Amino acid sequence: MASTTTAPTLIGSVQRALRLLEAVGSHEGGAPAKQLARETGLPLPTAYHLLRTLTHEGYLLRHRGVFTLGEAAHRLAGAGTLQNRRTKIEDCLARWRDAIGAPVYFAVYHDGEIELVAVSDTPAAPAVDEWADFRATGHAHAIGQCLLSQLGDRERRDHLERHPVQAITPYTVRDHRTLLERLDRGTGEGPHVERQEYALGTLCAAIPIIAGTAAAAMAISVPLHAEDRLLPAIEQLRSEVGALPGSLTFSISI
Repeated sequence: MASTTTAPTLIGSVQRALRLLEAVGSHEGGAPAKQLARETGLPLPTAYHLLRTLTHEGYLLRHRGVFTLGEAAHRLAGAGTLQNRRTKIEDCLARWRDAIGAPVYFAVYHDGEIELVAVSDTPAAPAVDEWADFRATGHAHAIGQCLLSQLGDRERRDHLERHPVQAITPYTVRDHRTLLERLDRGTGEGPHVERQEYALGTLCAAIPIIAGTAAAAMAISVPLHAEDRLLPAIEQLRSEVGALPGSLTFSISI
C-alpha cells in the first residue's frame, strides 16, 4: 500500500500577518499601508484589515498613516535575543567545564539580588545542590562573596540587612563584621575561596568578570578530597575566559 504524506495545515491569515510584520520591520521609519500591501503582494483591503488587527494587539503602531513596530513586537524580539544570549553563555560554560573537569557557574547581581544565571556540570562532576536559598546565603558561598565584594559599601550593607549573615554549616562566617573584613580584603580580581561554608564536603572558588555594567562572577566547585585542584582549576578558568576575543562581556537583561 502506497504511503501518503499529509501536507501541514497552514493558516493563511497568520502567514499574511507575519509577512506584514516583516515588511514593517524592514523600514526603520515605518511605511504606509499601500506600500506594505505592494511589498507583500496582498490586496489592499486585506492588508488594511490585518494592519488594523496587528495595531489593536500592540504589534504595530500607526501614526499619520505610517505603521511601525509596536511594543508587543519588540517584546518578542527581546525574548529571542535574551534566549540567544543564554544559549551562548551555556555553550561557553560547557566548553570550560570540559576543559577544566569541574562544574562551572555564572552569576550576576541584579536588582539587589544574587542571580545564578547558568550552571554546567556532568554526572561525574555534579554541581553543588542548592539546598539553602542561593540568593539569601551569598555570605556563605564563593559566588556571593565575589559579587558582594564588587558592590559599593551602601549597596553591600543593604543586601546584608535583607539577607543577614547566618551559619548554615560549622564553617560559615559568623558575623557581619568578619564578612565585611573578608570582602574588603578580597576586592580586586580574586579568586574568592570558601571551604565548606555553604555545603559540607565541597570547596568553591569564584572570580569577578565583565558582564556589561553588572557585578558578575564565574566559579567552579570541587569535592573536599580534591582540594589541591581548586586553585589551579579557577586559574585555568580565568585563562579560558581571558582567551576569548576581546573582553568577556555578557549583556544580560534578566
